[in-house]
Amino acid sequence: MSKSIPYGRQSLDEEDLRAVTDVLKSDFLTTGPCVEAFEQAVCAYTGAKYAVAVANGTAALHAACAAAGIGAGDEVITSPLTFAASANCVLYCGGTPVFADVDAKTYNLDPADLERKITDRTKAVIPVHFAGQPCDMDAIYEIARRHRLTVIEDGAHALGASYKGQKTGASSELATFSFHPVKPITTGEGGMVVTGDAELYQKLVLFRSHGITRDREQMTGDEGPWYYEQIDLGYNYRITDIQCALGVSQMKKLDAFLARRRELAERYDLAFADCADVITPYQAPEAESGWHLYVIQLKNGDRRKLFEGLRADGIGVNVHYIPVYRHPYYQAHGYRGVCCPNAEKIYDRMLSLPLYPGLSDEEQEYVIRKVKERLRAEKEKPVN
Repeated sequence: MSKSIPYGRQSLDEEDLRAVTDVLKSDFLTTGPCVEAFEQAVCAYTGAKYAVAVANGTAALHAACAAAGIGAGDEVITSPLTFAASANCVLYCGGTPVFADVDAKTYNLDPADLERKITDRTKAVIPVHFAGQPCDMDAIYEIARRHRLTVIEDGAHALGASYKGQKTGASSELATFSFHPVKPITTGEGGMVVTGDAELYQKLVLFRSHGITRDREQMTGDEGPWYYEQIDLGYNYRITDIQCALGVSQMKKLDAFLARRRELAERYDLAFADCADVITPYQAPEAESGWHLYVIQLKNGDRRKLFEGLRADGIGVNVHYIPVYRHPYYQAHGYRGVCCPNAEKIYDRMLSLPLYPGLSDEEQEYVIRKVKERLRAEKEKPVN
């Protein structure tokens, strides 16, 4: 197979292209009617009451932390097995990220270790729905209620995923999504925060646009129809109508995308069921994953050699993720002694295989064959 197979890729069609072109021909390129239409489409799909679209998934996490009132002296507990943004958003607000270990089977935040890490400074928890599989949210919310913590769900991988029959975001205090090209749907870059709380919603809307409002009920004065006020400190985290038009079009295809991802995941499961060197992803019975990633663990073999070999075969395998506290920035800022044993063990053995709706059966079979060939060659090599 001559072409390269990435680990993830956007899926666009002519309808998506027309949606973007129509906006380019319209009066609004940014902050127009498509933004609200996209927010409404996500609310309708997930069951969330309110949604605020922003520039990217990291901006969504930052906005959620700000709305939750995270500030200096506050601790926020999250997973180490995630992209750095899940913890960085706490730093942006002046808070301190604290890392709790992950469950050895689901790779999601372990509720028991979460509770062990709570102190009198803990203000919130950011559970990360790793690879699209929802965390044990009943346990996490029960702990949060007892300790009066805000729950900010990092659902960057999990748009369309379900927990006990409810879509991610349906009853969330705060949940964030990402629309990067490898995510369940894409707007190029883009993110969103959903909530059921009207007060949090108003804070998010202000935070997205410089803390500025034209709402007369929120302003202290009214000097004319041009008048507006900055009533809080916000950011320019606005998203464009161009992106949101694409988002509205992509939302129509989300269920089809998810169905294909699940089909591909099942094919991987079946293909590696008899492979003694591979641990396939565990799925909790109460959750239905969005299958953003298909992550295997290697029981035996040289992960780096396999990674490099598969890359040489044109297969864009990846590793998700380096534990956040291992990064030099975190090491230099007080995290040198942090260790989450399950996260460490999983990281040392994990490998993400290609998974996206446009991956063909033929391409997937090539990936499976090459993984097995290289693992077999590794076992059969002579010992000096």
